[in-house]
Amino acid sequence: MPKLQQIVIVEDDKDLANGLCKALKDETRSIVSCEDLSSAKDQIFLTNPSLVILDINLPDGNGLDLVKEIRDKCLPVSVILLSANDTDSDIVRGLELGADDYVTKPFSLSILRARVATQLRKFESTIPENVISIDDYSFDFDRMIFTVSGEEVSLSRIEQRLLKLLVSNRGITLSREDLTDRLWTDGAEYVDENALSVAVKRLRDKLSARDRIKTVYGLGYMWVKSDE
Repeated sequence: MPKLQQIVIVEDDKDLANGLCKALKDETRSIVSCEDLSSAKDQIFLTNPSLVILDINLPDGNGLDLVKEIRDKCLPVSVILLSANDTDSDIVRGLELGADDYVTKPFSLSILRARVATQLRKFESTIPENVISIDDYSFDFDRMIFTVSGEEVSLSRIEQRLLKLLVSNRGITLSREDLTDRLWTDGAEYVDENALSVAVKRLRDKLSARDRIKTVYGLGYMWVKSDE
């Protein structure tokens, strides 16, 4: 079964938000509605959705500030701004800040559905193969950008290699011997027997992944597989 695409709708007009939820939901999508920026940030940065539909004028601030924060954190999510602000300067500013599309109110529901479908297709086609997303983790091994709940984490080269081995083999126990051989490939004749244990501990701590990186006693380590 294909993974659900999550859409977060940030709109303080409850009737409009309910209408959008009903209009956009289907068997391939999960829809979450938020009424303000605070709840939207919690949802977006914890779940890494595929698409955010965002009003600009919200009770606790300006939606454009959230667009900027999303782009500053390099979160891989499409953003459609939905606003009554319909001047050319409003639209240009929204797009320049990083929005993928801008829809002015009032709008045609059929056109919005088409634009949503377009952004979801673009989102799926631009996810690099070397990016692994697991719950609130996003690991981009091409650009070496690793985030937990939207916050970037700095990893050493050994930690990056270890993470790639673990998440590429989710649910499989990798032996200490195999990991040591594959991590320290610089021709070193001797590797301290505690080096792997130290690397695992540091990676767990940095990613807050104590429940994810499991020690299989007497054998090695495993990234615990979950329903992703």
